Amino acid sequence: MDIKDLVNKKVLVVGSGISGIGAVAALCHIGAQPVLFDANDKLEKEAIREKFAQGTEADIVLGELPTEIAEEVSLLVLSPGVPTDTEFVDGFRQRGIPIWGEIELAYRIGKGCVIGITGTNGKTTTTTLVGEIMSAHCRDVDVVGNIGNPYTLTALDSTEDTVTVAEISSFQLETVERFRPQVSAILNITPDHLNRHHTMENYAAAKEAIAANQSKEQTCVLNYENEYTRAFGDRCPANVVWFSSARRLTDGFYLDGEEICQATGGQETRLMNIHDMNLVGTCNVENVMAAIAITQAMGVPMDKILSVVRQFKAVEHRIEFVATKRGVDYYNDSKGTNPDAAIQGIRAMCKPTVLIGGGYDKQSVYDEWIEAFDGKVKCLVLIGQTREKIADCAKKHGVENIVLADSFEEAFEVCVDQADEGDAVLLSPACASWGMFPNYEVRGKLFKELVNQLEETK
Repeated sequence: MDIKDLVNKKVLVVGSGISGIGAVAALCHIGAQPVLFDANDKLEKEAIREKFAQGTEADIVLGELPTEIAEEVSLLVLSPGVPTDTEFVDGFRQRGIPIWGEIELAYRIGKGCVIGITGTNGKTTTTTLVGEIMSAHCRDVDVVGNIGNPYTLTALDSTEDTVTVAEISSFQLETVERFRPQVSAILNITPDHLNRHHTMENYAAAKEAIAANQSKEQTCVLNYENEYTRAFGDRCPANVVWFSSARRLTDGFYLDGEEICQATGGQETRLMNIHDMNLVGTCNVENVMAAIAITQAMGVPMDKILSVVRQFKAVEHRIEFVATKRGVDYYNDSKGTNPDAAIQGIRAMCKPTVLIGGGYDKQSVYDEWIEAFDGKVKCLVLIGQTREKIADCAKKHGVENIVLADSFEEAFEVCVDQADEGDAVLLSPACASWGMFPNYEVRGKLFKELVNQLEETK
């Protein structure tokens, strides 16, 4: 099915969040007849309609989908939060109805060149940095996707000169069909979202789909130090560019001591010292190397790339320095929503740390995260649904100073009491925020508010 085939055809958009709203606008623009469906019957149609762009017309159905509408549908467009293996979706699949997500729909509509970035961790930082580098080189750059800006909305205004930099989650990649970026990147693949994907094999396959339609004329940037991405390199259809934080490479980008280097045919060029960056932690060095590799593959001169890297500051909520209060450094890593991301957060700390962890249970295991404490965590303050589960795991690994808090505010007060001058307090929960907060941004903003309200003296 092509975009032109959707004119005057009924398209069911499932999910009334930001992706669904963007998809409805895009479908209206191309002359389709979208119907926005959400199974949550407690929502209000008028509240949803107020989110529509001016001039957008679409029917809204809440609760159950009438059979007569389901039978008229020519295409299903799923929001990322809607699983693809439900009985509801299977019913359309069995009828041969195409199933797209926002990424596929936007790609079919959009023009210009696309950069696609995925990975369990580091996506937002890398995507933001790539966007800034490309903006320093090109006039028309859109940064979209899982970063919060719907790709469908920017695709409508794109031209042949547009460069779209897309952060893409595994949920969004489940529904790609023809999507083919000029440059793709898989930063890493570690256990996450297994309550959705069920197995690591399924999760890895979803991530790898970002490069499925590429050829040797396109580039895929991969992490040599991740077992899944390294294995994928052997079967990746694109031209692979590697980066490594642990070894020298014959070809690719790597960290040698404190220097980021590039090797071409065994010839080494030293690019920059990591202390010239505003970012901290090995995870961010990897993000920077990936961004350099991506933008060089897009034709940006190295001097321009490195100039932007030196000026770039941390993305909000990702190992973000907040303030020093009473001699204690406070870091907001609320985006550490899984154990692997939180490992990077604690590894970035270089002083005794009081750590806030816990939240929604995504069926993660926490042993590797606890082991990464490496004696740095002087007190572990736990909140949310997973607090007892994490506490049991921490005790098994010899962590003794553990406090269970009933609220986020109480957890923060414990941190203030436990931290001495010269220490750090780190919010890096290793869990999603759901149940206590609508998202990790709200959790991080509350943490920063509490820090900034602290008096300098007790």
